[in-house]
Amino acid sequence: MRVRGAEHRQEMFEAGGPSGLPPGYFAISRHRRAVMVAADGAVWAASIATLNVLRFQFHGSNAVVHAFSIRLGIVVAAAVGLQALLGLTTPLYRATWRVGSLEELLWLAPTVTAVGFAIGAVSLAPAHHVVPATVVVGGTALALIGAASLRVGWRLNWERNRRPVDRAERAIIFGAGDAGVQLIEVLLRDPTSGYLPVALLDDDPVKRNLRLRLLKVSGTRDDLPAVAARLLADSVIIAIPSAPSELVRDITEIATAEGLKVRVLPTVSEMLTSTLKAQDIRPVTPADLLGRRVIRTDVAAIAGYLNGRRVLVTGAGGSIGSELCRQIYAHGPAELIMLDRDESALHQVQLSLEGRALLDGRHLALCDIRDPDALDEVFAEHRPQVVFHTAALKHLPLLETWPAEAVKTNVQGTQNVLDVAKAYGVERFVNISTDKAVNPVCVLGYSKRIGERLTAHAALGAGGTYLSVRFGNVLGSRGSVLPTFQAQIDAGGPLTVTHPDVTRYFMTVEEAVELVIQAGALGKGGEVLVLDMGEPVKIAKVASAMAAAACQPIDIVYTGLRQGEKLEEELLGDGEAIERRVHPLISHVQADPLSPAALTVLKPSGSDVLIRCRLDELCRAPCLGSSDLQLDVLELAEPRLKDAVDL
Repeated sequence: MRVRGAEHRQEMFEAGGPSGLPPGYFAISRHRRAVMVAADGAVWAASIATLNVLRFQFHGSNAVVHAFSIRLGIVVAAAVGLQALLGLTTPLYRATWRVGSLEELLWLAPTVTAVGFAIGAVSLAPAHHVVPATVVVGGTALALIGAASLRVGWRLNWERNRRPVDRAERAIIFGAGDAGVQLIEVLLRDPTSGYLPVALLDDDPVKRNLRLRLLKVSGTRDDLPAVAARLLADSVIIAIPSAPSELVRDITEIATAEGLKVRVLPTVSEMLTSTLKAQDIRPVTPADLLGRRVIRTDVAAIAGYLNGRRVLVTGAGGSIGSELCRQIYAHGPAELIMLDRDESALHQVQLSLEGRALLDGRHLALCDIRDPDALDEVFAEHRPQVVFHTAALKHLPLLETWPAEAVKTNVQGTQNVLDVAKAYGVERFVNISTDKAVNPVCVLGYSKRIGERLTAHAALGAGGTYLSVRFGNVLGSRGSVLPTFQAQIDAGGPLTVTHPDVTRYFMTVEEAVELVIQAGALGKGGEVLVLDMGEPVKIAKVASAMAAAACQPIDIVYTGLRQGEKLEEELLGDGEAIERRVHPLISHVQADPLSPAALTVLKPSGSDVLIRCRLDELCRAPCLGSSDLQLDVLELAEPRLKDAVDL
């Protein structure tokens, strides 16, 4: 039989159910107003009677008579009645306070004081005082202390009965800031949280010996092993939503060595949109170990060029493209045109944005950037004002095997998009590039470097702003290292790492896209904007952390660097001068333009060696006239082709 929610909760409370509260507690709480009026009245009666006894016990045998006289009854009745009257006409009894809260005590104090003044006037007005002045003053003070103590005791008893003691993890909270205070409050109020805070740690020396809800700051991260051993802790919760990856990695290493579980809170942006709950506490992920940074968003600048505009995203179904669509959608564009050659990818991005995926809108453009005629039709229909060009082939080893495909998509496809954007008067064009375009040594890097230079050339004769944005590896994107490692762990291992010392820059897809959108507002024509990727991370260290967190032993195998791979990636090329004008995480670099006329020598045919050589030389070729450029590139490529054939 179904039981109504309120009745069911009452039965659980009266039975001392899952909440852990004693039987009958719910009934008391339900009649709290009447209980508090009666309790405060009893406190007043006891306080005045007590002070009256103390006042007369040194003046002969009539002390008891004086203590319980009719006069005393009048004063007590006046105090009890006035307390009830004032409390019921003010928020003291009318509002639903948390028992013993600061807000309730701030209303209790003036109410009791007002009652004290009132009974003082009643008592001291006659020539022969009803009761002595000391009884009124002392009784008022004692009533205030007693009423406050009653509430604090109720609060402590309530919290003690709700503390998650049985089967709860004994958790050390790292971080004694606002988030740490909020976390402790949440855990101590929720008996089902599964965590019992037992200590606080913080690296700030100013917070040494600080106490929050009876928990003392017992030291810094270096004291974690000793504190955990002394208090028999099971886990450590990092209560710093903006904790840098270095801090998360350091604490994780210390905690793992001590056999402690590590937990983290949601990010700052997530905490701003919802109230912190015990369920939000989660294990550390590889993304936490690699990078969590707070980004200062210039919302006004973003809204200025996206809100109410027609925006087109190429490669809209990819990892970067789909996140771009989600963030652009939140800024209220007049129309968001999502272009991709993969119909399944368009299905997924529409589902994530609109909650449906009927694939029946013309804003879903099924189009290949290799097809200039199809691109022209899309641009003619929608007339986009802002274009984000993310469509590209990106897997380095695959493009080493099939360099002609990189030419068709990353080079010629990019030029197709640039041509049609200029033809239809696009106001702002943002080309997405990669750190592999810096001093390139692989087909992917060559093709993306050429894309940067073609975009810079388009900026020379365009009416709008054409620029590129360069960043490194994106966590969680298709084919990136984290999903690959996780798939290998799920298969039982081993984890394959190319080299023990190989390092890469990483950022989350949300962080990358947010900075890309801001870069589109900040950059000037012909620039390459370089996103700050933080410190490079050793891939072997990531593999070790993921292997240690696996349920079964996982081996790590080193396979050697593949063709076209660097040991360390770069964000700035030789001779590039950076300038950080507006945003602290965005650097500005002036790109060397490259005329599209150079592409006449770059044919997606012939040997792979020929294509690689032509790509390489185009990256370094000067921006000359059409015929001079063709001759220059061919002359540069010829000796390298001969060397390749000799080898």
